[in-house]
Amino acid sequence: MFNKIRPLIFKLDPEFAHSLAIKALKTNLFLKQKIPEDLYLKSSLFGKEIKNPIGIAAGFDKDAEVYNSLFNLGFGFVEVGTVTPLKQYGNKKPRVFRLENDKALINRLGFNNSGSDNVSKRIKKNKPIGILGVNIGPNWDSKDRVEDYLIGFKKFHNLADYITINISSPNTENLRDFHNLDELENLLDKIFAEKRKLSSKIPIALKVSPDINNEIIKEISKLLIEYKVNALIVSNTTDQNRDNLKDHQKFQRGGLSGKPLRDISNKLINYFFKNLNGQVKIIGVGGVDSGKSAYEKFLSGADFVQLYTGMVFRGPKIAIKINEELKTILKEKKIKNYSEIIGKL
Repeated sequence: MFNKIRPLIFKLDPEFAHSLAIKALKTNLFLKQKIPEDLYLKSSLFGKEIKNPIGIAAGFDKDAEVYNSLFNLGFGFVEVGTVTPLKQYGNKKPRVFRLENDKALINRLGFNNSGSDNVSKRIKKNKPIGILGVNIGPNWDSKDRVEDYLIGFKKFHNLADYITINISSPNTENLRDFHNLDELENLLDKIFAEKRKLSSKIPIALKVSPDINNEIIKEISKLLIEYKVNALIVSNTTDQNRDNLKDHQKFQRGGLSGKPLRDISNKLINYFFKNLNGQVKIIGVGGVDSGKSAYEKFLSGADFVQLYTGMVFRGPKIAIKINEELKTILKEKKIKNYSEIIGKL
């Protein structure tokens, strides 16, 4: 069905099409998918069992409106946000661009969301039926961005299953300065001090940019191990890497996601995998749209994967399709569980 209506959907503005998808999920237009117990894909995320390692990345359900509907579509875990302390509109429209020839998106949304109060109220009213992560960030005009992260942490530490510290969006000015070691160490120090103060046991993930060099990867890895960060999400969108794109919109300002990011993120995952020595879980993002692309992420060193752009091009049943394709690959290679191939590049 999706393949038949996709040409019509792709005639719509991408952000408007996304809002229609959210409305469809809110009204349960998509049928709940049957998700059988499967030993090939079964895993544990932050100490909790999940049926498969395919998650939906932050950015799709920014305001925590449809996470249970996404669980029903077959995703093993869901991450909502990015959520900022205060409601904000984001950047001016148009701000999302569909690159059909490249199976990619470029966005410059700028953390548009309804704010931490509204999002926390929704989560309290609608208990998650699976593992829910909340991705937090600062408001664009914040005078103290570290304090904004602390506000988000305090708001969601007792509502989410994990919290992601997003320092990697290219669409909030100077946000990526937190990749500088002094600033990152200060941020982690304050976050973990707050965690101790609240006697919280919530797992913490850090989401990084793909546009970093190998030397900084080594140093970031040391900090992650030192602070016992639970997971690293590799990676956010790239504001570089346009040269090989075919679509005429390739020079739009913003973060590029989808198929062109696949190999870039795989290399980055593998480099972090070699530096983290199994002490920090890796969630791989970038170009996941098939069983084969998920398989490549696991080989590179990812323990779990997330997607967003892939669903734009393959439709709402993508999680089920990836699980089926991945299982077929594992069976053919006589692998009993996907975890056996992690980092076996």
